[in-house]
Amino acid sequence: MTQDDPTLSAPHGTPQAPRLTVRGEAHLEADPELARIGITITARNTDRRTTLDDLTRRNATTLDLIKSYGEAVEKLQTGAFSIAPEFTKHGRGERIRTYRGTVHLTTELTDFTALGELTTRLADLDLTRVDGPWWSLRPTSPVHAAARRQAVHEAVRRAREYADALGTTLAALVELADIGAEGHPARFDRAMVRMSAAGPYTDGIDDNPATLDLEPERQEVHAAVNARFTLHPPTL
Repeated sequence: MTQDDPTLSAPHGTPQAPRLTVRGEAHLEADPELARIGITITARNTDRRTTLDDLTRRNATTLDLIKSYGEAVEKLQTGAFSIAPEFTKHGRGERIRTYRGTVHLTTELTDFTALGELTTRLADLDLTRVDGPWWSLRPTSPVHAAARRQAVHEAVRRAREYADALGTTLAALVELADIGAEGHPARFDRAMVRMSAAGPYTDGIDDNPATLDLEPERQEVHAAVNARFTLHPPTL
């Protein structure tokens, strides 16, 4: 049979080439490869310039601390920055009560031992909030490919079982459709670390805070395919 053969193009097959459609799925678990945390740095003062200076200094201190972990840090980026007045009612009008500035940072680490130490040291900084970690696999992780292969093997196995039940065999693969191959990182929302420190700013950093013990969350990877085959005509 050729690609132009009507037995292949018929949507439901023909008696000469019955068509079989099966679904193959795979569910794998793997240890995470990356951990992402969010850091929010805050400064507040009645003077706008002082607020900006404090925020700049704290941001530099935080960046230096994260970069000191070298290759354990895979990515470091600055998100939103803001500085704005906060008003208070005063008689019939409003007046500026204070200025508040924030900088949001995001960093990803591959060394989870360093992650626990860094998270603790960041939370030990004044007016600094830490959120996370969010665990994940890299998009290029071989686990995704393994799940896709397993889904295809499962589809072929099921198709052969159906063909065997009919006393025949598979003739040709007509179509293979990837209906979703993606990672579903286990949610860490309930156990998510959310730590903050507040108080007068000091330039010194405690190098020996108690290290937070973070247990990596196993990742679930799912892949699924639809496969369509033609069968050799069975004898019914």
